[in-house]
Amino acid sequence: MSNKPVRAQAKGSAGVTGGPNSAVGEQAPEKTPRKPRTALPSPQGKGSAKKPESHLAMVRRARRINRELAEIYPYAHPELDFRNPFELLVATVLSAQTTDLRVNQTTPALFAAYPTPEDMAAAVPEELEEIIRPTGFFRAKARSLLGLSQALRDDFGGNVPGRIEDLVKLPGVGRKTANVVLGNAFGVPGITVDTHFGRLVRRWKWTEQEDPEKVEAEICAIFPKSEWTMLSHRVVFHGRRICHSRKPACGACPIAPLCPAYGEGETDPEKAKKLLKYEKGGQPGQRLSPPPDYPGLPAPPLGSAPEAPAGS
Repeated sequence: MSNKPVRAQAKGSAGVTGGPNSAVGEQAPEKTPRKPRTALPSPQGKGSAKKPESHLAMVRRARRINRELAEIYPYAHPELDFRNPFELLVATVLSAQTTDLRVNQTTPALFAAYPTPEDMAAAVPEELEEIIRPTGFFRAKARSLLGLSQALRDDFGGNVPGRIEDLVKLPGVGRKTANVVLGNAFGVPGITVDTHFGRLVRRWKWTEQEDPEKVEAEICAIFPKSEWTMLSHRVVFHGRRICHSRKPACGACPIAPLCPAYGEGETDPEKAKKLLKYEKGGQPGQRLSPPPDYPGLPAPPLGSAPEAPAGS
């Protein structure tokens, strides 16, 4: 029995957005009128005299940020091209230490050569390595792909399992990868703690934890389970487009009034606007096959044009 393409749940549901989760043709959801946004408080910039924030106040602020991000990024989605759980699993493993764009530029040839776990399990290692070389660390990644494909073939009948307990036993698969697959291929809510997510939730004072599993646990306690997957996408989108690691665009940030780290980056609106990336900066996105409601440009195929910014 082989994997069938899986569409995730509709926006605002326990999974991720409906149309955006697949690289194959899906109709864009109907647009609904946006509610008028209430006024935000003044930015909480450095040096502002404030009493310590209570836990309850932090939770309310965190949920307010999530609501604002939902309006800013109604099209938030996984930025890896995939058509079924196996493709998403493989793409997520390849995404370590590289951009989703580079993975998306590499996987068309990969899945043309090895469309199923059975095909990839029988791959010649050197040939597999050569295809995935552009993603970096290709020898280690090839070992993981061969190992997980063999495990899927031998232990799961060629199907990607839909339980985190099974996924994390596969070679090269940790909780982050498992939550990506569960949330976006199976509609099972989960928090995906990647570099962007961890950086922003600490910047926003939602947690002080550094360990990804502890971050996941603390953030899960703040939000309803139904929000976990979409929250992950919104936070990552914001981190890649506006709230960058080295030079956040504070002056162009719509949630600046809710951010305790306002002022760490460029606060001049015109200078900050020049720091925006991907669709916010008028540049191509990371997906070669973006969802129908994505407002930006598709990414170029491998070798056809310079890469879009990495979204540091």
